[in-house]
Amino acid sequence: MIRYIVTFFLLFIISLYGANDFELLKRADGYAKSPTKANQFRAYNDYKNIYLRALMNEDQKLKTCALEGIVKCGTKLHIDVSQYSDELEKIQKKSSTVKKQKKSKRKKSSDIRVSSSHKLKSIRWRDGRLVLSFDKKLRNNQINYFKLYDPKKKVYKYVFDVHASMLTKSQTLKKQNIDKIKLAQFNPTTLRLVIQDSAQVKISFKKEDKKLIVKMTPKAGKKYAQTTRVQKVVSPKRLDRNKRIVIDAGHGGKDPGAIGYKGYREKVVVLQISRELQSILKARGYTVFMTRDNDKFIRLRNRTKYANRKKADLFISIHANAVSKKHANKAYGIECYFLDKSRSSRAKKVAAQENSADMSEMDFYGKQSFLSTLNSHNIVASNKLAIDLQRGALGALRKEYKNVKDAGVRPAPFWVLVGAQMPSVLVEVGFITNPKEAKRLVNRQYQKQMALGLANGIERYFLNN
Repeated sequence: MIRYIVTFFLLFIISLYGANDFELLKRADGYAKSPTKANQFRAYNDYKNIYLRALMNEDQKLKTCALEGIVKCGTKLHIDVSQYSDELEKIQKKSSTVKKQKKSKRKKSSDIRVSSSHKLKSIRWRDGRLVLSFDKKLRNNQINYFKLYDPKKKVYKYVFDVHASMLTKSQTLKKQNIDKIKLAQFNPTTLRLVIQDSAQVKISFKKEDKKLIVKMTPKAGKKYAQTTRVQKVVSPKRLDRNKRIVIDAGHGGKDPGAIGYKGYREKVVVLQISRELQSILKARGYTVFMTRDNDKFIRLRNRTKYANRKKADLFISIHANAVSKKHANKAYGIECYFLDKSRSSRAKKVAAQENSADMSEMDFYGKQSFLSTLNSHNIVASNKLAIDLQRGALGALRKEYKNVKDAGVRPAPFWVLVGAQMPSVLVEVGFITNPKEAKRLVNRQYQKQMALGLANGIERYFLNN
């Protein structure tokens, strides 16, 4: 065992020194300028490697460049980079020159302008197409398109998120045979267009300089055939029905997980949510496996072994968070974690809590050395999956419930995810110790809505990857 650990650690050190610092920084800067999400992830990982080198070589200048890159790319990818951001801020404060202070301010204001530099000038119909005109040329990475389906309400939604702002108030538009079209400011930096209908709609769009042109074609005779369609169709046809997904309900058996408000047990809540998610995914045509479908104990390392044996495309572990009674009323929210070494004390605490059931002989330092050898491709894919699951859960729950908190997407050393040969994510569905959130977590309707959001996030991941 010690020999394997040493080998893993040596491989990690070799990988860090396999390329020249300047060449690696130049490559990261090149990826960072790319508009594609995949290259942004490559840049993010390169900057993290540069940061580790800088620490080992005590190179303050290189360290600052790496931190700037990590914060910039991480912010674009919605990754929690607060620890790196804090460290960068401390370095900048230590600088006594006015030039560096002005440069820091210009950087911050530049970031703000990038996110809200485009403004919507007009909306109009042209040859049956909806034309949105902006004051500046649109970039490809400013437009995010995805589809949602609510099987309960039997409603299809086609959503465009554009990184821009409106000059006018939200608007409801009309088009024959389309139930609802709404354009509104979703948040200060995102303009959202939602096309909603009780039947499937063929959507196509293109970007022309400063214009986004959307074509929507309703199914012929939709109003006449609607009743028959609703009776026959349970969910829309999916592009990735052949995918295999393993759902892991955390804890179980002799391991109850966290004991929360009024004695609610984590192992019971997460199994109920996992079963709801299994039901929705199966209804949509996916092949779904459960690491446990009853109250039994499974060692952490055997959970991903099961997923590998089933040749799964995704591994999703469902858990509920917890804090001490002193902080129970303040701590709440949904979090998604992907496997990686973390510098965040918060992420380490959550991981330690979930790792406590692992009784393997490998100690902390052995695990840290093993984590250093993780496949970077799986880390990037898992990060993307975590973002989509987080967005899906929040989107579904906020339609029905108030004060649903986004606690973020974070890297953490969760031992239950180690060994997975596919993208893997641990979802903390909420704090079972928070009185309000705990009541929701044991409510079957809330569990179904949570599962629906996670299912939508899975589909968004497959659609984009």
